[in-house]
Amino acid sequence: MTRPCGHAAPNGAKPTGRKAMRRAARKRQRIKTTSRVAVLAVAAAGIVTFSAAHKEVTINVNGQTSQVQTFAGSVAGVLAQEHVAYSDRDLVAPAPAAPVPRAGEIVVRTAMPMELNIDGEEMVVWTTAPTVDEALADLGVRAEEARLSVSRSASIAGLDETIEVSTPKAVLIEADGIELRAYSNAPSVRQVLIEVGVVLGPHDTVVPGLDAVPEDGMQIKVHRAQSGSDTETTVIPFETVEQEDPTLIKGTKVVKTPGRAGQKVTTYITTTAGGEVVARQVVMEVVQSAPVNQVVLVGTKVVSVPSVNVNVDPSSAQGIARQMMADSYGWGDGEFSCLVNLWNRESGWRVNAANSSSGAYGIPQALPGSKMSSAGADWKTNPATQIKWGLGYIKGRYGTPCGAWSAFQSKGWY
Repeated sequence: MTRPCGHAAPNGAKPTGRKAMRRAARKRQRIKTTSRVAVLAVAAAGIVTFSAAHKEVTINVNGQTSQVQTFAGSVAGVLAQEHVAYSDRDLVAPAPAAPVPRAGEIVVRTAMPMELNIDGEEMVVWTTAPTVDEALADLGVRAEEARLSVSRSASIAGLDETIEVSTPKAVLIEADGIELRAYSNAPSVRQVLIEVGVVLGPHDTVVPGLDAVPEDGMQIKVHRAQSGSDTETTVIPFETVEQEDPTLIKGTKVVKTPGRAGQKVTTYITTTAGGEVVARQVVMEVVQSAPVNQVVLVGTKVVSVPSVNVNVDPSSAQGIARQMMADSYGWGDGEFSCLVNLWNRESGWRVNAANSSSGAYGIPQALPGSKMSSAGADWKTNPATQIKWGLGYIKGRYGTPCGAWSAFQSKGWY
């Protein structure tokens, strides 16, 4: 029997005509749509993966910067891609094993040798510091107090000479029956005498010799030659005046104005007998130059010292630090409290504390950690070696642990 179009077929019978064609067309459309969705999903996943792997970073090599595109996963990979070589002495921040900072900066500072003569002791050190001032600070030498043969701001890269460094020392000068106490960074006894205004005659002698390197606590004696003259030049001693300075940490002393001795000429009438002077009468005294007082700034700034437990296990890192502070620098419990808080914030006193982003390492967070090799080859694992280096750094840069703690509180680093 033939059925008109538009009427349903009996149950179990297949649809025929235009209705069947429409159903088939809708089925094919669903298949195409599903296929397109699958293709788009795969493409989107590829785009996401590509975007996550691709990074743009800035490489700063010794001050020279460049923008690079990379798919590397680590800092070392980026440097290898750009053929940037580095060694264990060099500074790489973030550390080579660290992930590549997205839209960040990779800094490479090449270590360079620096020849030094510090108070007569010659040495060669490797440094990544850009200037002489910063390099000496890393060694614990306060360049602002020392006398240098080059500018403190001189670039390490441009130096081809030995840097002469003379650090301040307290000396006692005995001349003409007068004692002069001076604080000088002069590189020789001769220069010390010139600075304080002691004039030598052609036949006068000095002990130790004029070319001797001054040492802390040294006694310098001037022996005048007897010329038989009716006149005598003598030293007028200067005084030391201390001035309080609220910008300096309490206990810190800085010479503001070096002391300079004056000089006077005395004329005598002498009576000699048998080649010996038996009477001497002053007839005139002339002050040729007045003395200049030595002005010393004394810090009064009080650093808040947080309360900590000073009864620590002698075998612990804190116990080692407390003993080393007392033995090497004479620092007591107040300075120890500042040190405990400083290194609590920096490393939690962990010998293997490592900052993956900057490369800082160890209890004092030396940057890079290899700087501590100057204190011992076992710097990676020995807390005593790390503490020795850290205390030297604090002494050279900030004077005391409380000075370093004050700087940390104001800057967030030391």
